[in-house]
Amino acid sequence: MSVPYETAAYEPAESPESPEEHLARLLGRALNSFELPDEVIRQLDCPLAHDGSLHSAHHSAGLHRETYRHTWLLADGSAVTLWELVHNTAPGSEPQHEVYVDEEELRAATARLPLPADAPDFELPVLTQLSPLPEPRHVYAPDNSADHARRLLRRAENPDRPDAETAALVATAFAHQITQAFGRPGRACRGALSFSLYEHAFLLHDGKELSLWEVEHTATPDGRHMCEVYASEDAARDAMERRAAQQA
Repeated sequence: MSVPYETAAYEPAESPESPEEHLARLLGRALNSFELPDEVIRQLDCPLAHDGSLHSAHHSAGLHRETYRHTWLLADGSAVTLWELVHNTAPGSEPQHEVYVDEEELRAATARLPLPADAPDFELPVLTQLSPLPEPRHVYAPDNSADHARRLLRRAENPDRPDAETAALVATAFAHQITQAFGRPGRACRGALSFSLYEHAFLLHDGKELSLWEVEHTATPDGRHMCEVYASEDAARDAMERRAAQQA
């Protein structure tokens, strides 16, 4: 069971071109963007991240065409892919851009182009394509998450807090969710002592998830609140039990 601990506020990520801007530029140059299903456009309303790569290319006698795969990561952890076809086979040889929602449509559009059938075709191997993103365990909110991670680690007082490598990973986070954890014991009160456990889940730019576990307790000599941060739930719960035993 988990309950919200903090409501995240949106702050745009600092980048040369945001995912929304890249999408707008793609749709703006595509001659057939008006044919995209409304459902796909709605899904792409607030993308969190974008990745684009060359999928295949064909060059012959001054004519060329390339296909690109554009994938956007959404707030719920799912992904939407659009396929872009670029070619210069129209009169005047000006580059033309078209966009499609799946490879079948892309292949049909490519087959209609007046390119020599025996011209060499270059296609990237499947291994270079984007791998599917894992199903997320959390519902993330776009936020200044890297700064949140920095402040969380800065207030941790335990010497065995997450190392520099973990800190570098969460520094790439662009969304996060904080929930209070319960269970073994999750929240314990022994006399005047109190313990609370929170999971800070971060969504990184490569689509991976990483959680830090924060223990807040009063098992200190003067009864003040203390913050400790651990890289795993088990380590955090073990620390809670250890602190409580020391004060027994």
